[in-house]
Amino acid sequence: MMKKVKLIIIALTLFFNIVSAQQPGLMQDMVSDSVFSLETDSVIIGKKIVDEDLSDMFSSQIDSATNNWFIKNAFAGNTVEGAVSDFYPTNIPDSVYIQRLEETKQVIDLSFNPAVLSFIKMYTERKRNQVERMIGLSEYYFPMFEEILDKHDLPLELKYLSIIESALDPVATSRVGAMGLWQFMYGTAKFLGLEITSFVDERRDPVKSSEAAAKYLKYLYDIYNDWHLAIAAYNCGPGNVNKAIRRSGGKTNYWELYYLLPRETRGYVPLFIAATYMMNYYEEHNLKPQIPSMPIDVDTIMVNNYLHFDQVTAMLNIEKEYLQALNPMYRRGVIPASAKKPYPLVLPHEKIFEFIEKDTLVFAYGRERFFPNNTLVNPVESTPGYFTPSDVKGKAKIVYTVKAGDTVGGIAAKYRVKQNDLTYWNNIRRNLIRAGQKLAVYVPEKDKSKYENPGTPSASQKQNSNISSASVANTSTDYEYYTIRDGDNIWNISQKYEGITSGEIMELNKISNEKGLVVGQKLKIPKKT
Repeated sequence: MMKKVKLIIIALTLFFNIVSAQQPGLMQDMVSDSVFSLETDSVIIGKKIVDEDLSDMFSSQIDSATNNWFIKNAFAGNTVEGAVSDFYPTNIPDSVYIQRLEETKQVIDLSFNPAVLSFIKMYTERKRNQVERMIGLSEYYFPMFEEILDKHDLPLELKYLSIIESALDPVATSRVGAMGLWQFMYGTAKFLGLEITSFVDERRDPVKSSEAAAKYLKYLYDIYNDWHLAIAAYNCGPGNVNKAIRRSGGKTNYWELYYLLPRETRGYVPLFIAATYMMNYYEEHNLKPQIPSMPIDVDTIMVNNYLHFDQVTAMLNIEKEYLQALNPMYRRGVIPASAKKPYPLVLPHEKIFEFIEKDTLVFAYGRERFFPNNTLVNPVESTPGYFTPSDVKGKAKIVYTVKAGDTVGGIAAKYRVKQNDLTYWNNIRRNLIRAGQKLAVYVPEKDKSKYENPGTPSASQKQNSNISSASVANTSTDYEYYTIRDGDNIWNISQKYEGITSGEIMELNKISNEKGLVVGQKLKIPKKT
């Protein structure tokens, strides 16, 4: 029987090759079902061969998500023997991947094609260090996700979407403003009932955001009754998926809609399949989980009064950075709790009982300094346009007047501050600003004169003014050139160069408004030593 099947497949393959040679393009029109290719040992799915490699699009996202403070410090002092995992299998036959995916018992279909393969290789070969960290973080987050998905009767493998969205970074922020483990935009988050205020952003809360993600995925599945389409809609929105369905004449198979979807979404489902494969077969690729040094055994206690992180760190002898990592939903290190509206505080398990024993002392510590007159904001320092937050001690305030053409990202880059901080300081919604608007920007005290008087060197610049004339003469060798292509912006250009920030590129090229970039323009890129 198997011989007959192989003969039929060979005959079909020869037939399609002959027809394709005579009439180019006809082969794709005639293939309507999945066909196994003996030459490539892979699968042709739908009416077109899904063979594009979109891994580079997501590669920079992984680098960015695993190169921030949270990830770096979560693994500080990690002693995993990285040299051992440098040895791994390559050139694995496609048939092995196909068999493994078939043996992975999942509700969601795990198709295989060259697009999926490119992402599997990205995870298992090119991004091994980042993947090992994600596997380690999964031990903290996945039990939480599984419990919530199970409560909503959803496939547990949907937890792997969080790897694609944020690389398991709870404070991950995309270039378009999506935030958190599940990367919700502001509007979607509010639609799903997540709280977003000047002090709290539940998109960054692992439990609340996971609940919202589960509800949203269930909502999308109820629309399409197909998990591939629901996952695609999670990435690009139901409107784009519906448009692809209409343009296809009503087809509802993801692979038949593949080339009608936005480019990023075309890579999204194959990336999900690759992430599922990677998390189930990482040992076969000699990937070693890197376990984060931050506490994983934690517990939650509800507080019903204003509480500053500095009060907790001082009385419980816990590092503030760990406290922030465990409670990423609080934007300013302040819990705006009250008797009517309590909020959760996550602590290492061994600190919970200590907090209960010392709670009166914790709340009393520096009370007037952190919450003068028992308020969240000092009224004396408040203004109609902005307020003085409690987490900028030791920094100088600059008042910037928005000019025509300015963007939030451009202003943040100019002053070398985080875009999120700038929006928090000024209560900016959806990155909307207007010409003439006054914005408060908090910069290091030593740099205040540099920003207020651009021609005056800052203290740090004065400190480095003893550079020899010889080295100054060679500054032209301290950078390289990048030619702007269609679709480029400062952020994605910076992602192509390890250790380079968008602010450094803008400063070196004297760019104040990144909207003025022109295709073909050459940018200087600083070299890192």
